[in-house]
Amino acid sequence: MKTLRLLAVGAMAALGIGIQTQPSSALLYSYTSGIQVQNLGTASANVVLTFYDSNGNPTSVNDTINANSSKTFFPLPGVASGFDGAAIISSDQPVAAVANVIGSGASSARAAYVGALQGSTSVLLPLLLKNHGTSRSNTWFKVQNTGNATANVTVTYSDGTSATATIPVGASKLFDQSVETHNATSFAGEVTSNQPVAVAVIQENTSTMFAYSGFTGGSTNPVLPLINANNNGYVTGVQIQNGGTTDTQVTVSYTPAVAGTACTETQTIPAKQSRNFALSAFTNGTSPGGSTNCIGGARFVGSAQVTANTANQPLVVIVNQVQNGVSGEAYNGFDPAAAKSKVVIPLIADRSGSSLNYTGFNIQNVGTSATTVTCTFSNTSYQVSATLQPGQALNDVQNNKISPGYVGSATCTASGGGKIVGVVNQVAATAPGDRLFVSEAIPVD
Repeated sequence: MKTLRLLAVGAMAALGIGIQTQPSSALLYSYTSGIQVQNLGTASANVVLTFYDSNGNPTSVNDTINANSSKTFFPLPGVASGFDGAAIISSDQPVAAVANVIGSGASSARAAYVGALQGSTSVLLPLLLKNHGTSRSNTWFKVQNTGNATANVTVTYSDGTSATATIPVGASKLFDQSVETHNATSFAGEVTSNQPVAVAVIQENTSTMFAYSGFTGGSTNPVLPLINANNNGYVTGVQIQNGGTTDTQVTVSYTPAVAGTACTETQTIPAKQSRNFALSAFTNGTSPGGSTNCIGGARFVGSAQVTANTANQPLVVIVNQVQNGVSGEAYNGFDPAAAKSKVVIPLIADRSGSSLNYTGFNIQNVGTSATTVTCTFSNTSYQVSATLQPGQALNDVQNNKISPGYVGSATCTASGGGKIVGVVNQVAATAPGDRLFVSEAIPVD
């Protein structure tokens, strides 16, 4: 059976539980999640969704998903309102899944992240916050025990602080930076455990919410398919963590696609710490603790890649896309060595639901030669195709292109063994507050 792990699912109004030596949580929202599961196989998938509460008590629900189709689980089946926990999805066919998280309270906000294929005894978290910036942003994350025995978990933060928890099999525990003691407002972290674990991070303030999955490995030259700066109010921050044991000097090269001028930025990242790229470089033409030749204040829409890493250390990257005070989301940077010739997107929408949700994606050629990328969509004849040079991206926005109310999935394939990665944006067009979800396209063999 194939398995996926999803954390922080359910309506989570009572998340402040079970963390050793940690006071009550001070989270901003009440949280509700939905899961979109895509069947990647050639036959109907028999799917089991197992939900685990904070003590590791399971509740299972069986379902089927047709080949090359997807299914939305919202509200979550088999659990009561107020459920707080995690899930493992098992299937006799290969599947992929994305979780959407909706926060409601004085305002509303949205975020998305991709389910983890497997746990790890070491997980890197490039961007964590406590009362950071003028927006007073904070992070919290959940750690799920995906092993077969009780997990003894330690979180080591780059500001010199730490936290611990003991987690039953299948269960998850909350770490809330807003109530922890920290020596900095922006820092990185590493979760270590005697059992494999999976981690999902939520970053939030009173107007926006971001989400990302923790990293189980790094790349010496990660790629970033979408960088925005001064673009209709959107800006981008790139947080790069050095997961190695030696300081390294990192150069990021920015390549325009729609607008802007090619430029670079260089900073030194100490071992186990992280540094922010892009935001200052494109805002005012400077780099904190480093150098850049980027043009401050100019519009830029394109992509980026780490093109120098002097000590060849493993790097992991989170990209924050922000429309200040309106919307925001995050996506994980990609290891080009792990790229495949096919990627899947579990959730595609065109004017769906009361919020008229729609999606759009960027699929980037990270190979060394030109390739033709073709994207097909479940239960429709609509498709898109483009021939991409190395580094080039195919952009497609599905709004008003498929059919009103459409909810499905997409598969994009590169010809000739080409290598591609992708990012998908989902917009709740008529919803109040933060309307943006962002997640990664999932590589498949």
